[in-house]
Amino acid sequence: MELHHKLHVLTRKEELDAVRIPGKVVVVLDILFATTTMVTALAHGASEVLPVLDEAAARAAAARCEPGSFVLSGELNAQTLPRFAHPAPLALAAHGVQGRRVIYSTTNGTVAMTHCSGAAHVYCGSLLNVGALTSHILRAHPDDTILIVCAGSAGNFNLEDFVGAGAFVDRLASRLGPGADVSDAARAARAVFRSARLPQALHECRVGRLMASLGLAREVEFACRLDEYEVVPAMAGERLIAAPRA
Repeated sequence: MELHHKLHVLTRKEELDAVRIPGKVVVVLDILFATTTMVTALAHGASEVLPVLDEAAARAAAARCEPGSFVLSGELNAQTLPRFAHPAPLALAAHGVQGRRVIYSTTNGTVAMTHCSGAAHVYCGSLLNVGALTSHILRAHPDDTILIVCAGSAGNFNLEDFVGAGAFVDRLASRLGPGADVSDAARAARAVFRSARLPQALHECRVGRLMASLGLAREVEFACRLDEYEVVPAMAGERLIAAPRA
């Protein structure tokens, strides 16, 4: 039987250097917390999210905006940047984003988003929107190769991103059927997701423990909710916007 629909997982953003992404549909995952936060911001009415490489890029972008029209949010090495809103999802939603642009800088997730800019389509994924994003991709891109990119942490493998990738593979592969070409990494991610007990698995992983030590255990628990939102964040140029229903 000829395999037609390719589904692959990269375990760290650094693996992008060895992969051709033009023409592919890319889903970026940084479950704790960058992509979870960006999904949450758009679900809470942010007009758009601008993922940037670092603090300097964030401040430069803010300088080009009208006062009061944006929110600066971000972290470096798990520490909130000076005079930035807290970058975790519930904290940023509580800060208030309705109708405003969120300029967002993180150590790994926003870097991964910017590094995927050469793909045909780039989406922001999380456990919160796995169902909505899966359905959108299958409707809007029925024949394209799907590449799920785990952000990881500064070159390291992160369990929570791999669990998230497995959730997407589980949904996608079940709907694509036996004709899908599912890579070994994607199969491994699906197996890990199916065996993971949420939220326990994310509380026990390295980044989850770090976040708990920073008082963010509730944020970790929130990041484990499956299908909380229907929002589909898609890159449009440098901006992340809520895609219209396909």
